[in-house]
Amino acid sequence: MPSILLSGPAVEPITLAEAKQFIRVEHDDDDDIIAALIAGSRIHVETQTRRALITQSWRLTRDVWPEIGCVPVLPVPLRTLDAARVYKSDGSTLAIDLAAFAVDKAAAPARLSFMRGALPAPERRVAGIEIDVTCGYGAAPANVPEPLRQAIRLLVAHWYENRGLVAVGHEIAVLPHTAAALIAPYRVLAL
Repeated sequence: MPSILLSGPAVEPITLAEAKQFIRVEHDDDDDIIAALIAGSRIHVETQTRRALITQSWRLTRDVWPEIGCVPVLPVPLRTLDAARVYKSDGSTLAIDLAAFAVDKAAAPARLSFMRGALPAPERRVAGIEIDVTCGYGAAPANVPEPLRQAIRLLVAHWYENRGLVAVGHEIAVLPHTAAALIAPYRVLAL
């Protein structure tokens, strides 16, 4: 059940200026490094929470329609269901009317419910179903919950100060405990 990123966010949840202010950097020498740390921190938070922070387009692929009549959608939050199609044996696609799905955006993961047997079966055995969705809290950084933005700031600061591996006891510290605590309530559990 892979989810494939079609188009990433247009902006990051925090700006370069915000990150530099947070880590108290007043020069421009490390701007490229800090920008990369912001993107890496966003990706890390998104991976840990199974969420898209800024609006992004994703494609979900499936081999068959689930017997339970429901397709889980990750990442969350789901904004829109954009397209659905099945592949025919000749490689062409057959568009599916989006009205065939009941969309539950409130669930985490979001759900696309359908009547069993009402959707055409894919004729391609692998990845014969494609569903395109838009996910994220919105296009503006201010739409992202503040605890997740703060977790990104903390990760940027941690990774900026500790550019190599940091050992804590016998383990490598990747995620500061404060950042982990901030993102914990936003984690989407596996089905």
